[in-house]
Amino acid sequence: MSAPMEEEPSLVSKELLGDFIPENEKDFINLASYVTIITGAIVALILQFIRTPYGRYGSSSWGVLIPSRVAWLIQELPALFVPVYLIFCTDSLKRSATANQVLLSAFIVHYFQRALIYPCLIKGGKPTPFIPFFLALVYCTFNGYLQARFLLQYADYPNHWVLSPNFIIGLLLFGFGMFVNIHSDHVLRNLRKPGETGYKIPRGGMFEYVSGANFFGECLEWTGFAIACWSLPALAFCIFTWLNTGPRAFHHHQYYLEKFDDYPKERKALLPFLM
Repeated sequence: MSAPMEEEPSLVSKELLGDFIPENEKDFINLASYVTIITGAIVALILQFIRTPYGRYGSSSWGVLIPSRVAWLIQELPALFVPVYLIFCTDSLKRSATANQVLLSAFIVHYFQRALIYPCLIKGGKPTPFIPFFLALVYCTFNGYLQARFLLQYADYPNHWVLSPNFIIGLLLFGFGMFVNIHSDHVLRNLRKPGETGYKIPRGGMFEYVSGANFFGECLEWTGFAIACWSLPALAFCIFTWLNTGPRAFHHHQYYLEKFDDYPKERKALLPFLM
């Protein structure tokens, strides 16, 4: 998958970027995208044998425990900061192209919510072990660079791309996925009344159909993003998201079935009506 048109970089503020930009950057971005897909497949394989060690599955055996709000803020912030930084130090004309602006803005809006709003809303979340925190930090930094640099420097969309089915359908999926993700997080935060502890069965919204409604929403977001961008980096991000969060949705589904005898048997793990 590739954007409709691509070309070599034009003007880049080397004074600001310094040695951050590889000499053969387009090839590097393509290679990094394939590495992302391969990494996602490896992660999915590993998660068949262990559960992602944070939240209800976290423990100190995976490193020193970091308060959940602090962990979420720090690990997600590079995916917001890096694109914003690159916007100000990239002189390419693509920076002013409508399609590029809208797509990069969608990415930034997601991580503005995820890095700055979501952590403030957490209610007594369990601490995050250092190892999964650090891996998330590295990935958010890397992926923020990957998506932003491609959209700022290499994705050369025709003027009519904003009216194309890819762009419109993709953004609609992205918006709906973000709504599902945010609403599902809201449901989870408000499961327990003040003073209550333990886990409860989530109900309402997409939780009526899947156990991992928040994960389904995020996967839908980046599927829509990949369709709208129609690029290798966005496709790689989409695939990695499904391979990384999908197993966690199945782990949650299994957890609920084992813990609650009255758990709705018609619910699926990740995809409504399917699985």
